[in-house]
Amino acid sequence: MQARIKNPALRFPEALEALQQLGASATNCAIPDTTLYLVHLRASQINGCSVCVDIHSRELEHVGESSERIHTVAAWRETPYFSDAERAALALTEAATRLADRPDAVADEVWDEAARHYTEEQLAALVVAIATINAFNRLNAATRQVTGGWVEQIVEAAPQAA
Repeated sequence: MQARIKNPALRFPEALEALQQLGASATNCAIPDTTLYLVHLRASQINGCSVCVDIHSRELEHVGESSERIHTVAAWRETPYFSDAERAALALTEAATRLADRPDAVADEVWDEAARHYTEEQLAALVVAIATINAFNRLNAATRQVTGGWVEQIVEAAPQAA
């Protein structure tokens, strides 16, 4: 496998920095890191981004998440491994990632369920986190970036990993 071109975010370091800052802005709102990693993993699965699926599943491993939870994120509705709050975040992630799949991109039921579990500030952070991972996914998937053992360096360097 070979990437079509060098990752655009690496070619333009200011773009990478902006995306990283945007993503970091969503981490200061009392949303558990695990929930954000689950959100990132689910959006990346939907978008077929191998780099991000690899990174975010490794992040979950790194923070001690069970293999059952990591391996069943794609089927979260059919498993008992996720809390109601995590399910609401995953449903919001799916809706906000698949905007064009339905007339009402994010249905009121999905939003209202998320709002039962998260404050307005946390909801804003979730939306920013979802938008950010979708941007990374689109950069990687469009250019067919290839994952590999190098992603462990990203996981190890993450502030949450310290």
